[in-house]
Amino acid sequence: QVQLVESGGGLVEPGGSLRLSCAASGSILRFHAMGWYRQAPGKQRELVATITSDGSTNYANSVKGRFTISRDNAKNTVYLQMNSLKPEDTAVYYCNADVTYYTGSVYKTSDYWGPGTQVTVSS
Repeated sequence: QVQLVESGGGLVEPGGSLRLSCAASGSILRFHAMGWYRQAPGKQRELVATITSDGSTNYANSVKGRFTISRDNAKNTVYLQMNSLKPEDTAVYYCNADVTYYTGSVYKTSDYWGPGTQVTVSS
């Protein structure tokens, strides 16, 4: 099995920065697409940014120019650098990844989510 764990969330003032990390553990052969999503109170979960295995990125319009997604395949980790944070960025941020892993007998590809990390932007 595979586990994803986010870290780096917290309370920051408007205009500040945070860097989220998502580390994966398990018998991982390969990561495919990875991404960050967020869910604010009373709202649906929404895409923030994604990155493919070859490094191509995609961002929600609301975060373009402020957030940067990156990945370190050697460390099985994906990052989200968030700059110029706004109160409307307040949400629980979730890591998502398509992972090929070894079950003990065969390789399998599945989609995984982390438990989430809270980001609060407030003065």
